[in-house]
Order: sequence, then C-alpha cells, then structure tokens
Amino acid sequence: MAESMKGMKRTHRCTEVTEQMIGQTVTVMGWVQKRRNLGNLIFIDLRDRSGLLQLVFDSSNVGEEGFSKAATLRSEFVVAATGEVIARSGAVNKNLKTGTIEIKVTELRILSEAQTPPFPVEDGINTKDEIRLKYRYLDLRRPELQRNLILRSKTAMVIRNFLTEEGFLEIETPILGKSTPEGARDYLVPSRVHPGSFYGLPQSPQLFKQLLMCSGYDRYFQIAKCFRDEDLRADRQPEFTQIDMELSFVDVDDVIDVNERLLARVFKEILDVDVPLPIPRMTWQEAMDRFGSDKPDTRFGFELKDISDLVKDCGFGVFTGALANGGSVRGINAKGQGKMPRKKIDALVEFAKTYGAKGLAYLSINEDGSYKSSFAKFMKPEELDAIVQRMEAEPGDLLLFAADKTSVVWTVLGALRVEIAKNLGLIHSDEFKFLWIVDFPLLEYSEEQGRFVAMHHPFTMPVEEDLPLLDTDPGKVRAKAYDITLNGVELGGGSVRIFQDEVQEKMFEVLGFTKEQAQDRFGFLLDAFKYGVPPHAGLAYGFDRLMMLMLEQESIRDVIAFPKVKDASCLMTNAPDIVDQKQLDELGIAIAQTKEA
Repeated sequence: MAESMKGMKRTHRCTEVTEQMIGQTVTVMGWVQKRRNLGNLIFIDLRDRSGLLQLVFDSSNVGEEGFSKAATLRSEFVVAATGEVIARSGAVNKNLKTGTIEIKVTELRILSEAQTPPFPVEDGINTKDEIRLKYRYLDLRRPELQRNLILRSKTAMVIRNFLTEEGFLEIETPILGKSTPEGARDYLVPSRVHPGSFYGLPQSPQLFKQLLMCSGYDRYFQIAKCFRDEDLRADRQPEFTQIDMELSFVDVDDVIDVNERLLARVFKEILDVDVPLPIPRMTWQEAMDRFGSDKPDTRFGFELKDISDLVKDCGFGVFTGALANGGSVRGINAKGQGKMPRKKIDALVEFAKTYGAKGLAYLSINEDGSYKSSFAKFMKPEELDAIVQRMEAEPGDLLLFAADKTSVVWTVLGALRVEIAKNLGLIHSDEFKFLWIVDFPLLEYSEEQGRFVAMHHPFTMPVEEDLPLLDTDPGKVRAKAYDITLNGVELGGGSVRIFQDEVQEKMFEVLGFTKEQAQDRFGFLLDAFKYGVPPHAGLAYGFDRLMMLMLEQESIRDVIAFPKVKDASCLMTNAPDIVDQKQLDELGIAIAQTKEA
C-alpha cells in the first residue's frame, strides 16, 4: 500500500551524495533498480535521473517492520529512504559515481508499487523499438536516454546564453499560420470559426522572422517547433525542433562568424571538444564533384574523379552511351581493396542500384601491376593506363565507376563511398568534421512541374554578379546560401534574403508566379517590404539532428522525449486517432470512405 511523503523531504539526488558526507543523515527518493536479499542484510540499488546509490537494510537500524518492508521491494517500486551515509561495507564499485559509499537506512517508505515492466529498465537491452516506444515512459527511465535528454536541455541553455550575449532576442512566432504550398507538405488545421478554411502548421518560422527584421528587431532567435507532412527517415520526424535565427545589416561572412563561435561554445561546454575555427568552406560544385553530395562526410577519402574526357572515344558502350546522352563517367578509388571478393563487389553493385545505378564497372590492380576488370576488353591498354593514372591508383587498389546522368552518378558514388567506408570501419562517430557548403544553385528544374523551383526558398538572394543570368541562363545562377554540415549530415542551412523589390519580382517571374499569385501567397511579406526593409540573412539548425550527432546516436528518436514512428503515429498514445462525429460536424468536415478503408 502506498505511503505518504508527509514529514519527509528529499535532501539529495542519488549521485549528489558523496564520500565527504560520511556520517551525515540524508533522505533520497527514486526507483528500485535491483534488490539483493542476503538473509540478515538487504541491498537496494536506488535509481533517479542522476544515477544509482546503494541502500543497505538491517533490522537493528530500520526495525523489524522496516526490514520486512524492504524484503517486499521489487523493480520499479518508488521509495523514500532516510539514513546515514557510510563507507561501503562490501567491495567498492569503481564503475559507479557512488561506488565507495552506501546509505544505512533508518526509515523506508514505499511511495508507489509497480507491476513487472515489459522490459528491463537498463541500458544495452535488445527490446524491439515498437515495445520501447509503446512504453516510452519506461524507456525514458533508462540512464542512456536520461543522459540524452539532460544534455539536450543543457545544450539549449548554452545556445540561449550565447545568443543572448550576442544581442539576439528570443521571440516566439505563431504555430497557426497560413499554408504556403512550396516545398514539403503542410499539416493543415481546420478552422471552426472560418468554415472551409485551414491553418497551416509552420515548416519553419521563415516569413515571420523576416517580418521581425522589418520591425527592427535586428537579431532574433527561437528554439521553435516545426512540422512537415513527409515520409520519415532515421533523422526526420513529422514534428521537429529548429534553432532558428535571423540577423539584419549582415552578409554571408557575418552569419558564418557568429554560428562558428556558437558551435565552438556548444561543443566545448557540452562535450569538451575543441572545434577548430574557422570551419572550412567548400562550394556546392566542388562538393558534388569531389564527394557526390552537398553534405559530404570528410572523415575519409574515396573522392570522386571524372574520367569522361578519357573514355569519350573508347569502345565501351556503357561509357560512351552515357556521355552521348549528356551524362558523365566518374569513379572512386577504394584504396587497398583490390583483392575484394567478387561476391562483395556484386553486393556493392546491388547497393548502387538502390540509388539509381544501372550497374557498376570495376577495375582492380593486381600486385604485379596487371589489371582485372569488367570492361578491359573494350579498352585500349593506353586508355586503361590513363584511367589508372587519373584515379591515382596503385597495385592493390579497386576502382569503381558509374556512368549515367551526372546527377545520378553523383548520387550513386556519393552513397557508395560512404557504404565502403562503413564496411571497412573507417567511420568513427566520436570524430567531428564540420564543413560549410556555399554557392548553391539558386534554382533547380522540376521535370514534374515543368519549371524552375527554388532550391532553398523564393526569398534567397542570388550572388550579385550572377543577376544578369536570371534572364539568360537561370540554372547557372548561384545563391547566397550556405549549409553547415557535420560528418555527412546537414546540420542547418540559411541564406541572405532578397530585400530589393526588383530582384524579388524577377525571382517570382523565373519561378513562374504571376504578380497576383505572388501577392496571394506572400502578400503580407511583400507589403511589409514597402515600408523599409533592412538587408538581412538567417540560418536554422535541426536541433534533433545536432543532438543525435553530438551524442553519437543512430536515430533522432533517441534524443526526443516522445517521438513518432515511420508512419507519423505515436505508439504510446495511438495518435492520430478518430474523433467524435460532433467535432467533425462543428468543423463542417465529412470523412470520405475509400474502397480500401
């Protein structure tokens, strides 16, 4: 039967009790991790968010009733205990912060009893994710997840303190806003007061933070909830958290400077890791050409090499066919892997196909300098030698090539180099390689929509010297945009914003918007710009992704308290769920039944 805390007050968390307190009386409260009954002594491992502390019971101290009560304790019972701090009577546990001390209990209260949990509340369990997420409140008791959320909280505080020191103001922007169907799908919220109308949940506070710049709040930030109705991956959730900021009277270098110092502060204070500044910068074009990705992992080599010019007249139809269709032929050098078994090479071919490749061509260099290749019979010896030289290959190396549209080749080889590095154990999660990617294309052509679309968003400023190309060759215009990447993951991105009317009008024109359409979608922002808008720029980080990388986790689910699963549902609460017909009637909503349903 549960007892009251009345008259009993917790004095310390478990690991706040130290050797220096030996002889003092303390009161601790928490969950029973484990009980060991030795007959005349009972040992309890007590757990709270700070860690473990051993309690010891004998009848001479806690009394017969208290000793009998201790004998009934089971895993996850919630208890309060008062007693004297003493040196451990048994072996010291060097793995515990409190491993040299224990509490000799004089009073025990059982505050809450517990059923046997569906899985052990401890680290290193093999429980299925579905079970862990169904009982998330139990999963969150595990030390690993508690450490993650505690460090997430500390990181948010470091960020707030730093940005406040830098003159930023924390300002909240609305959750219920206007749907802007550019980019990912919005989550829609029906309005009862305005039948047939819907709010859109924000994919980012983009428009509102630009309005704040118009309003004179020249440095804004917010740790903001955002929403995107898109398919999930390991590093995506339907609702996620951004570290969002916007600055006035700045250019690219100013934004990069303050953010480099922010990252250095966070990594030093949270992980005691020194981030060398300045962080290297690489253009988007160089990143794609060298790594096949605009978020390259630079912890290892296997860089791409273009051999298109060497094979344009060769006898291998796969290469010449790709080039005839405007594509390219590129390869990577898997150093020292020339003896890779054919079975493993075939597995890499199948992996490449999942990224759009029709296949892979390979060439391995034997120790005697001879070649073993899937395409050598179609090539002249001097052509093979030129390829090997371009690839900077040596005896014992394995060369892998893709031939297709350049975008496909980049994607395939970009993924392949990471897969090979993983297979060879070359990727270390405790190594942090930051990189800025700059000079992105302003636009990309959408075959589906038959028009150019903004690679970032319609308010991104073009590089000034590229402005004339908006009329003649829009695809070649570079953006004043920048992404910060870490270990092959995009941590955040931003851009300098357009603030001149004529540039914004030209941008909308290139994107295929009429003036009426632009006014309908973004009129409130365009109207605000008529009243004096400063040059401004911003950046937003994915806070969940940042914590995932800092804490060396496989998924952002392990740094979020209550995450969703792949179909955007919550296994613990069963959200989303059906609602009462009365609620639907008030909103004027009818559910359309499908044959499948």
